[in-house]
Amino acid sequence: MSAKLRVHASTALLLAGVFCAGCGGGSSTPPNTIATSASNVQTITVDSGPTGGYANGVFTSVTVCVPSSSNCQTISGVLVDTGSYGLRLLSSAGGGALTLALPQQTASNGDPIGECTPFVSAYTWGSVATADVTISGEKASSLPLQVIDPTFAAVPSGCSSSAPAENDTLQTLGANGILGVGLLVQDCPDCALTGSSNPGLYYECSGTTCTVTTESLSQQVQNPVAAFATDNNGVIVELPQTSTTSSLSGSLVFGIGTQSNNGLGSATVYPISTDPSSPDFLAFNTAYNGQTYQGSFIDSGSNGYFFLDQSTTGLLTCGDFYCPNSQQNLSATVSGTGGGSSTVKFSIGDANSLFSNPTADVFPTLGGPSSGGLYFDWGLPFFFGRNVFTAINGAKTPGGTGPYWAF
Repeated sequence: MSAKLRVHASTALLLAGVFCAGCGGGSSTPPNTIATSASNVQTITVDSGPTGGYANGVFTSVTVCVPSSSNCQTISGVLVDTGSYGLRLLSSAGGGALTLALPQQTASNGDPIGECTPFVSAYTWGSVATADVTISGEKASSLPLQVIDPTFAAVPSGCSSSAPAENDTLQTLGANGILGVGLLVQDCPDCALTGSSNPGLYYECSGTTCTVTTESLSQQVQNPVAAFATDNNGVIVELPQTSTTSSLSGSLVFGIGTQSNNGLGSATVYPISTDPSSPDFLAFNTAYNGQTYQGSFIDSGSNGYFFLDQSTTGLLTCGDFYCPNSQQNLSATVSGTGGGSSTVKFSIGDANSLFSNPTADVFPTLGGPSSGGLYFDWGLPFFFGRNVFTAINGAKTPGGTGPYWAF
């Protein structure tokens, strides 16, 4: 294996049936503006991450405190993820940076609450805790979050079978945590239900044994942006256009149309369906080579363009990535379920050649087949050269009520 993280890294929450959870980036016209320092602006960096081996990972830092105290810790190397919802920090037991003892969430009988979070390519397991969370000048008080911890009870079979692999250590996760700033407020609204309607992501643990439990909306791991006092209706990920390079800096801007630095401008809004029975639930359509594919999404936590498969695209593969003999310049048309349409131009290079560059960790032409279906996962390369807006479900913005993407 290369020193770089070469697996299909996708932190989009698995949503099936569950309401829970060259230059390849293309450029805006005119070129996108990167917001400067302000109370609602957090610096983000695409680099090799805390392991020194991550390809196309966008990272930032967060400060967590024991609620209503000055007992705090700043955690760097946290992956910025528009494909999930909620803050997840890797405990020191897993090789991560979190050493602060945060209050454990418990059931009425005092048993600790745990959570299994299934993503496209892996799952995380650990306890649910509470913290005051500060990012730039924004603060979320008493926020439920997940402490990823491989030593927290035994992983239930329902969790271990939910995704292909367990990412509960620094080496497997490749980050000190995940900052989920996606479309939803809570990470699993159906987990507040009883019976078969509950997808079973939250657990009550006694000793080493954990059983599925209901979890009220207020107790669930939550998108910290929605808990901010202001600038709480969504985010903008702003990264400049780039070629293959060692690192890249940009901004994570909180709020949409709440300050002078976060207006929609000329961006097109792509409304997103919130109907769990729809193939486009929390997704939109992508048309490619005359065929329309549903269930597509935009995800800064995915480290490449992941789309269709070799038989559909005709592109050669090498493991989890495409490796064409020469760079392929492609285009597709994206459309929201409630309006908005545009053509996206993107390029796919040979992953083997890209990874052979020992000094590079930013790859705008990295791509591979989508995992388990024919859809488009517009990962981090899509963000290069664009200001990409993610509006939270139910939040009012100048572009309408979320959820939507805009760019």
